[in-house]
Amino acid sequence: MEAFVQAIMQRLGPFGIGLLMFLENVFPPIPSELIMPLAGYLATRGDMNIFVVIGAGTVGSLLGTLPWYYLGRRLGHDGVRRLAENHGRWLTMSPSDVDAASDRFKRHGNSSVMLGRLIPTVRTLISVPAGVANMPLRRFLLFSSIGTLLWTAALALAGYLLGQAYSTIQDYVDPVSTTVLIILVGYYIYRVVTFKKEST
Repeated sequence: MEAFVQAIMQRLGPFGIGLLMFLENVFPPIPSELIMPLAGYLATRGDMNIFVVIGAGTVGSLLGTLPWYYLGRRLGHDGVRRLAENHGRWLTMSPSDVDAASDRFKRHGNSSVMLGRLIPTVRTLISVPAGVANMPLRRFLLFSSIGTLLWTAALALAGYLLGQAYSTIQDYVDPVSTTVLIILVGYYIYRVVTFKKEST
């Protein structure tokens, strides 16, 4: 996986970083925890400027939030609730989960978006309740941008500051990222198998 990510970045440059971060938000096949530190490391070799790396990652990640935001906005609370009723097992989400998330978002909307962008998995899903709550797009983008910039900058700078030491641990990155992906898939399967539909 690490070799694939590096090949995309070297072939497409900053656009490749943005594309990978976009895809990570739309459907997370490759974690940002792998993409951005590797991009930061490549910046130490002079392949790219670190500020361009952070900018590309931030823009790509931010664009990746929009499909989920507009999905939530289009469906609305009732639509997402119906989706949970009909396909809750595969979404691992019940109608009461939708209600609870909506209530939490109403109480902590702005901070939920900003802080949610700093938490793996939540980073993608937080866009849906923002759309459901009809959070103004400008406000959504503002708080998403702050959280996203902090996240991508922290990861990219970690790879950049490691510098040559990154090449030492590089051999361990691929198996670790693959293991994380397997754990996430396993957890999803567990949630599907153990999901209990709410009685009406």
